Amino acid sequence: MTEAVDDLVLVINSGSSSIKYQLLNPESGAVTASGMVDRIGEGNAGIEHQADGQTTERRGAVADHPAGLRLIFDMFAETGHDLAQAGVRAVGHRVVHGGEVFYQPTLIDDAVVAAIGELSSLAPLHNPANVAGIESARELLPQVPQVAVFDTAFFHGLPDAAKTYAIDAKVAAAHGIRKYGFHGTSHEYVSGQVAEFLGRDPAGLNQIVFHLGNGASASAIRGGHPIDTTMGLTPLEGLVMGTRSGDIDPGIIAHLMRSAHLDIDQIDTLLNRDSGIKGLSGVNDFRELQRLIGNGDSAAQLAYDVYIHRLRRYLGAYLIDLGGVDAITFTAGVGENSPQVRADALADLSRFGIEVDATANTAKSRTARRISPPGAPVAVLVVPTNEELAIARAAHRVATASA
Repeated sequence: MTEAVDDLVLVINSGSSSIKYQLLNPESGAVTASGMVDRIGEGNAGIEHQADGQTTERRGAVADHPAGLRLIFDMFAETGHDLAQAGVRAVGHRVVHGGEVFYQPTLIDDAVVAAIGELSSLAPLHNPANVAGIESARELLPQVPQVAVFDTAFFHGLPDAAKTYAIDAKVAAAHGIRKYGFHGTSHEYVSGQVAEFLGRDPAGLNQIVFHLGNGASASAIRGGHPIDTTMGLTPLEGLVMGTRSGDIDPGIIAHLMRSAHLDIDQIDTLLNRDSGIKGLSGVNDFRELQRLIGNGDSAAQLAYDVYIHRLRRYLGAYLIDLGGVDAITFTAGVGENSPQVRADALADLSRFGIEVDATANTAKSRTARRISPPGAPVAVLVVPTNEELAIARAAHRVATASA
């Protein structure tokens, strides 16, 4: 039986070979259903769909993103939540790159779709997939407002000194080269949750947020506004990640072209897909990395040490940028679930008022929590991110305002 529920928002996150989705209430955060279509374009693709406490799986070929969206809609209908009748108030789409054009949640029309597509040169793996998801959802739910929420939006107003690269200014202007930052939806949501948790006005808080997952980024936030972040023109800059190198000497690219005879596409693949933790250790799953370290694997240990070294380097930089910090927060898969990373990233910093309580740090919890000792000058927190809820709320606001 189809359940009619008012004011739900369908959130769609179309990746290069996957589509993640949630149907949720933007006010309460209650999730009606969620899931993911993976390995799009491969013969062993499929869907894992959760609804009403049950998980339904299907495996088989999913040719492209339109086929993936149709499969998602079929699964909703099969499990009793036909999206055409479920009271969907809006569809919120995560879009990775908004360039200089988009820095607010935006009601989607044909011109917006075209503009997102034109920004694909800045995010060639992500924006085309985002466009495919948008176009398919517009066809399947033509009467429902569709809203784009941009990963770069929170960092649009970075100070000029932070967002400007020291290259020829005319070249930079001609090709849109600046620091854009990513994971903005998460950084904005988590920093807001930190202020609520501490009972403080965001305007009076200096924060550092570490979003640590397979992709990883950090931000320095003063008074609710970011003043710097680690990712740049693309999500490749900054911290060491699961498969991305993070910061490297740009001369390495020319060196590889000359000495290894790699072309630019091969180098792009190397730095984005075969570097980071994976490049150093052979694995990119942090749990597997820690298992290897436990077995005495020296390559895994080095990968971990490089990872922590980079975290601490940016922590120090942001402490100086902010002139002191009130809260340091860990979020996302690794940030929320690895006590060892949190402890090592903040080790031996008591002279700066930064300490981690070992018992609080290792306690199991899925809620926001403080892991610094009582009375410590700097609050060290673990705050679960919820990008889907943030996207749903933004999409609902835009759809309501446009009605």
